[in-house]
Amino acid sequence: MKVNNFLPVLMRYPAFVAFLLLSMSIFAQASETTSDQIDEDSKGPKIVVLGDSLVAGYQLPQGAGFPDRLQVQLDANGIAAEIVGAGVSGDTTSGGLARLAWSVPDGTDAVILELGANDALRGLPPQTTAKNLETMIQQLQERYIKVFLVGMLAPPNMGEDYAAEFNPIYATLAQKYDLALYPFFLDGVMTEPGMTLDDGMHPNAEGVDVMVTRILPMIERLVEDLRPTP
Repeated sequence: MKVNNFLPVLMRYPAFVAFLLLSMSIFAQASETTSDQIDEDSKGPKIVVLGDSLVAGYQLPQGAGFPDRLQVQLDANGIAAEIVGAGVSGDTTSGGLARLAWSVPDGTDAVILELGANDALRGLPPQTTAKNLETMIQQLQERYIKVFLVGMLAPPNMGEDYAAEFNPIYATLAQKYDLALYPFFLDGVMTEPGMTLDDGMHPNAEGVDVMVTRILPMIERLVEDLRPTP
């Protein structure tokens, strides 16, 4: 039947025409949703790096910070994951706790939690640091967000007594909440010449690459653990 002859027939059945149009609309929306979901899934799990200047790229060129370099290495290794930087220079554990809800949006699968260095630099009570970190861990786990804990060490000038209280915080929390722990974020950088900025505390671009290389195997295992079970 020619199209011109078919149109008058359709006009006699308006209910059928309405049903046909509605079906086509629903199919189009379903196809679009499925396409969006495939695009989202292809990115892999979303991992937020919540921390201070050590992940904020302090005084580094664009793209040279820890989250960006971690993303580059994962991509190079064929590991699908979306790394989101949420570092604020000067942030303490109190600051991280205060901004936790908006720094870690819905849809986040895991958080790399790197905070506490500024607490130690300011000589804040280790009990406060431990409590803030624990509260963040609890709040993230309540949202079914996996936590990867990054440890810090107190600077030597704070004295042995302070270090004895501060340094065990991360291992204790990791054991209590069954968390993966990277013991010292600046491992391989802090004591090595040519790996830090002139302040001797923050990593330069080369130092960041060393940090990424050392932590990468654990992050790859984290991504693997986040993949849905077939």
